[in-house]
Amino acid sequence: MLDFTEYTKIFISLFAIIDPFGIIPLIVLFTAGMTAARRARVGRLASLTVCAILLTALLIGQPLLAFFGISIHSFLVGGGILLLLIAIKMMLGNFYAADSGKDDDGETVSANAIVPLSTPLLAGPGAISAVIVEAHKADGFQHYLMMGVVIVLLGITVWLTFLAAPWVAQRLGKIGINVFTRMMGLILAAISVEFLANGMRGLFPGLG
Repeated sequence: MLDFTEYTKIFISLFAIIDPFGIIPLIVLFTAGMTAARRARVGRLASLTVCAILLTALLIGQPLLAFFGISIHSFLVGGGILLLLIAIKMMLGNFYAADSGKDDDGETVSANAIVPLSTPLLAGPGAISAVIVEAHKADGFQHYLMMGVVIVLLGITVWLTFLAAPWVAQRLGKIGINVFTRMMGLILAAISVEFLANGMRGLFPGLG
């Protein structure tokens, strides 16, 4: 099990990758016209989807790597490159794109909101890669329990974002959201460099 501060850092890094605040414009788009109760329901489903995907990555991510014969150092390099690409897109302001089409059926609107928002935009390849890498830092039930707690807290954050989306969008405006997304992109770029450096040191011990 790692120190408590390490799990705090893991939460912050995963929060930067998922960036629920940066996706507020899409939440507003896909939940436009919904009642507060329906928006809360969509938020619950979206947060549960994020938790399920990341918990699956936590529990079977490492065995899956072993099955395909992939070392954790190779995965660190690959994950670092992927996170760096995501960070660059976030800083350039072209990371989010979505279909604005609506359906008369409210359930269809809810499904459309869950699928593109929960995955791949929230629990996408970057977040999945990060969870697998962080899971490899320690062994034991307590470590996986703490990682599970971190993932659940992230899911709760996603749910609260859905509830707060209309209010936040009105207060921050488009410029404020864009600024926040770029800040998170810069943090994510630094995290991706750490992934790459650690992976390269593992693959090429002479670099250490």
